[in-house]
Amino acid sequence: IDYPRPDGKLSFDRLTNVAFSFTNHEESQPCHLKLKDPTVPIAVNLPLYAEPAQRYCPAGVYEVLEGEGGPRFQVNFQNCVHCKTCDIKDPSQNIDWTTPQGGDGPNYPNM
Repeated sequence: IDYPRPDGKLSFDRLTNVAFSFTNHEESQPCHLKLKDPTVPIAVNLPLYAEPAQRYCPAGVYEVLEGEGGPRFQVNFQNCVHCKTCDIKDPSQNIDWTTPQGGDGPNYPNM
């Protein structure tokens, strides 16, 4: 499906939508998204499924970055909106969502 680009009035890009959730994670806290085996995203999920975490996460938490040493999996936990999609949809069941330190996360003040 070819979707039109976000117009900034009725539709927004992914990171703008994350900003609307007023998500707050202290940058010094440990990552609450644990990988059981950190090699699985690149060694297994990338060749078999094109690493789906970078697409199914609604907040853009997971990225595959290309570098000199080849692809690398990056977790941007500070964007997490605690939907737990990663814990459910990861084909290798390698991502374990845990409660963040201090109970940080989305605020959703307008709900």
